[in-house]
Amino acid sequence: MDIIGNFLLISSIAESEVTSAHSKGFGFNSNILEANVINIVILASGVFYLGRSFLTSALELRQQKITEAIQEAEERLQQASSRLAESEKQMAQAKIVIEQIKKEAESTARKVKETILAQGKLDIERLTNSGKSSIEKAEVQIKKQIQQHITNLALKRVTSQLQDFMTPSVQSKLVDSNISQLGGQI
Repeated sequence: MDIIGNFLLISSIAESEVTSAHSKGFGFNSNILEANVINIVILASGVFYLGRSFLTSALELRQQKITEAIQEAEERLQQASSRLAESEKQMAQAKIVIEQIKKEAESTARKVKETILAQGKLDIERLTNSGKSSIEKAEVQIKKQIQQHITNLALKRVTSQLQDFMTPSVQSKLVDSNISQLGGQI
Protein backbone atom coordinates (compact mmCIF):
# COMPACT_ATOMS: atom_id res chain seq x y z
CA MET A 1 0.00 0.00 0.00
CA ASP A 2 2.91 2.18 0.24
CA ILE A 3 3.09 2.51 -3.47
CA ILE A 4 -0.57 3.34 -3.84
CA GLY A 5 -0.37 5.76 -0.98
CA ASN A 6 2.63 7.45 -2.45
CA PHE A 7 0.89 7.58 -5.79
CA LEU A 8 -2.23 9.16 -4.29
CA LEU A 9 -0.11 11.60 -2.40
CA ILE A 10 1.79 12.61 -5.50
CA SER A 11 -1.39 12.91 -7.51
CA SER A 12 -3.03 15.11 -4.86
CA ILE A 13 0.03 17.31 -4.70
CA ALA A 14 0.08 17.52 -8.47
CA GLU A 15 -3.62 18.30 -8.53
CA SER A 16 -3.19 21.06 -6.04
CA GLU A 17 -0.33 22.47 -8.07
CA VAL A 18 -2.38 22.25 -11.28
CA THR A 19 -5.23 24.15 -9.69
CA SER A 20 -2.82 26.65 -8.26
CA ALA A 21 -1.14 26.91 -11.68
CA HIS A 22 -4.52 27.48 -13.30
CA SER A 23 -5.14 30.18 -10.85
CA LYS A 24 -1.68 31.68 -11.42
CA GLY A 25 -2.04 31.47 -15.23
CA PHE A 26 1.00 29.51 -16.36
CA GLY A 27 3.04 26.70 -14.90
CA PHE A 28 4.75 23.42 -15.40
CA ASN A 29 2.64 20.27 -15.14
CA SER A 30 4.74 17.78 -13.24
CA ASN A 31 2.12 15.05 -13.50
CA ILE A 32 3.72 12.66 -15.95
CA LEU A 33 0.47 10.89 -16.75
CA GLU A 34 -1.43 14.10 -17.39
CA ALA A 35 1.35 15.67 -19.44
CA ASN A 36 1.57 12.58 -21.72
CA VAL A 37 5.35 12.66 -21.49
CA ILE A 38 5.47 8.89 -21.34
CA ASN A 39 3.27 8.60 -24.42
CA ILE A 40 5.45 11.06 -26.31
CA VAL A 41 8.62 9.21 -25.27
CA ILE A 42 7.13 5.85 -26.30
CA LEU A 43 5.89 7.29 -29.57
CA ALA A 44 9.23 8.98 -30.32
CA SER A 45 11.20 5.80 -29.49
CA GLY A 46 8.80 3.73 -31.67
CA VAL A 47 9.13 6.15 -34.55
CA PHE A 48 12.87 6.21 -34.11
CA TYR A 49 13.16 2.43 -33.87
CA LEU A 50 10.66 1.54 -36.61
CA GLY A 51 11.32 4.54 -38.85
CA ARG A 52 15.09 4.22 -38.67
CA SER A 53 15.22 1.49 -41.35
CA PHE A 54 12.73 3.36 -43.56
CA LEU A 55 14.50 6.66 -43.05
CA THR A 56 17.89 5.06 -43.67
CA SER A 57 16.73 3.38 -46.89
CA ALA A 58 15.03 6.60 -48.07
CA LEU A 59 18.17 8.61 -47.35
CA GLU A 60 20.35 6.00 -49.07
CA LEU A 61 18.01 6.02 -52.10
CA ARG A 62 18.12 9.83 -52.16
CA GLN A 63 21.91 9.77 -51.83
CA GLN A 64 22.12 7.28 -54.71
CA LYS A 65 19.87 9.46 -56.91
CA ILE A 66 21.92 12.55 -56.09
CA THR A 67 25.14 10.68 -56.87
CA GLU A 68 23.71 9.45 -60.19
CA ALA A 69 22.53 12.98 -61.01
CA ILE A 70 26.00 14.36 -60.24
CA GLN A 71 27.63 11.67 -62.39
CA GLU A 72 25.17 12.33 -65.21
CA ALA A 73 25.82 16.06 -64.95
CA GLU A 74 29.59 15.43 -65.03
CA GLU A 75 29.16 13.23 -68.12
CA ARG A 76 27.07 15.92 -69.81
CA LEU A 77 29.72 18.46 -68.84
CA GLN A 78 32.43 16.29 -70.41
CA GLN A 79 30.31 15.80 -73.54
CA ALA A 80 29.62 19.51 -73.73
CA SER A 81 33.32 20.25 -73.22
CA SER A 82 34.29 17.82 -75.98
CA ARG A 83 31.62 19.28 -78.30
CA LEU A 84 32.89 22.77 -77.45
CA ALA A 85 36.45 21.72 -78.23
CA GLU A 86 35.31 20.12 -81.48
CA SER A 87 33.32 23.23 -82.39
CA GLU A 88 36.30 25.45 -81.64
CA LYS A 89 38.47 23.19 -83.79
CA GLN A 90 35.94 23.36 -86.63
CA MET A 91 35.73 27.12 -86.21
CA ALA A 92 39.52 27.40 -86.46
CA GLN A 93 39.46 25.24 -89.59
CA ALA A 94 36.65 27.35 -91.02
CA LYS A 95 38.69 30.50 -90.36
CA ILE A 96 41.64 28.95 -92.18
CA VAL A 97 39.41 28.02 -95.12
CA ILE A 98 37.92 31.53 -95.14
CA GLU A 99 41.40 33.06 -95.21
CA GLN A 100 42.38 30.76 -98.09
CA ILE A 101 39.22 31.72 -99.97
CA LYS A 102 39.94 35.41 -99.38
CA LYS A 103 43.52 34.99 -100.64
CA GLU A 104 42.32 33.07 -103.69
CA ALA A 105 39.64 35.68 -104.36
CA GLU A 106 42.21 38.49 -104.10
CA SER A 107 44.58 36.60 -106.40
CA THR A 108 41.79 35.89 -108.87
CA ALA A 109 40.64 39.51 -108.75
CA ARG A 110 44.20 40.69 -109.36
CA LYS A 111 44.58 38.29 -112.32
CA VAL A 112 41.21 39.31 -113.75
CA LYS A 113 42.16 42.99 -113.36
CA GLU A 114 45.48 42.42 -115.11
CA THR A 115 43.75 40.45 -117.87
CA ILE A 116 41.13 43.15 -118.34
CA LEU A 117 43.79 45.87 -118.42
CA ALA A 118 45.90 43.90 -120.93
CA GLN A 119 42.82 43.24 -123.06
CA GLY A 120 41.91 46.93 -122.82
CA LYS A 121 45.40 47.91 -123.99
CA LEU A 122 45.13 45.46 -126.89
CA ASP A 123 41.68 46.82 -127.77
CA ILE A 124 42.98 50.41 -127.63
CA GLU A 125 45.95 49.46 -129.80
CA ARG A 126 43.69 47.65 -132.27
CA LEU A 127 41.27 50.58 -132.37
CA THR A 128 44.16 53.01 -132.80
CA ASN A 129 45.60 50.94 -135.65
CA SER A 130 42.15 50.55 -137.15
CA GLY A 131 41.59 54.32 -136.86
CA LYS A 132 44.97 55.05 -138.45
CA SER A 133 44.20 52.58 -141.22
CA SER A 134 40.78 54.16 -141.76
CA ILE A 135 42.32 57.64 -141.81
CA GLU A 136 45.00 56.52 -144.30
CA LYS A 137 42.35 54.91 -146.52
CA ALA A 138 40.25 58.05 -146.31
CA GLU A 139 43.30 60.18 -147.17
CA VAL A 140 44.10 57.98 -150.19
CA GLN A 141 40.49 58.08 -151.31
CA ILE A 142 40.30 61.87 -150.85
CA LYS A 143 43.60 62.26 -152.77
CA LYS A 144 42.19 60.12 -155.60
CA GLN A 145 39.00 62.17 -155.63
CA ILE A 146 41.00 65.42 -155.64
CA GLN A 147 43.25 64.11 -158.44
CA GLN A 148 40.20 62.98 -160.39
CA HIS A 149 38.57 66.34 -159.88
CA ILE A 150 41.76 68.20 -160.85
CA THR A 151 42.10 65.95 -163.92
CA ASN A 152 38.49 66.60 -164.91
CA LEU A 153 38.94 70.36 -164.41
CA ALA A 154 42.19 70.29 -166.43
CA LEU A 155 40.52 68.32 -169.21
CA LYS A 156 37.61 70.74 -169.30
CA ARG A 157 39.97 73.67 -169.43
CA VAL A 158 42.14 72.10 -172.10
CA THR A 159 39.04 71.15 -174.05
CA SER A 160 37.66 74.64 -173.82
CA GLN A 161 41.06 76.15 -174.77
CA LEU A 162 41.37 73.69 -177.64
CA GLN A 163 37.94 74.60 -178.87
CA ASP A 164 38.87 78.26 -178.76
CA PHE A 165 42.24 77.59 -180.35
CA MET A 166 41.11 75.03 -182.90
CA THR A 167 39.83 76.81 -185.80
CA PRO A 168 38.96 74.92 -189.00
CA SER A 169 42.27 75.92 -190.59
CA VAL A 170 44.32 74.73 -187.58
CA GLN A 171 42.36 71.52 -187.64
CA SER A 172 43.12 70.76 -191.24
CA LYS A 173 46.83 71.53 -190.69
CA LEU A 174 46.92 69.17 -187.76
CA VAL A 175 45.19 66.39 -189.67
CA ASP A 176 47.55 66.86 -192.64
CA SER A 177 50.55 66.80 -190.37
CA ASN A 178 49.42 63.62 -188.64
CA ILE A 179 48.69 61.89 -191.96
CA SER A 180 52.10 62.77 -193.27
CA GLN A 181 53.72 61.37 -190.15
CA LEU A 182 51.75 58.17 -190.48
CA GLY A 183 52.47 57.92 -194.14
CA GLY A 184 56.17 58.04 -193.61
CA GLN A 185 56.05 55.19 -191.17
CA ILE A 186 54.02 52.83 -193.29
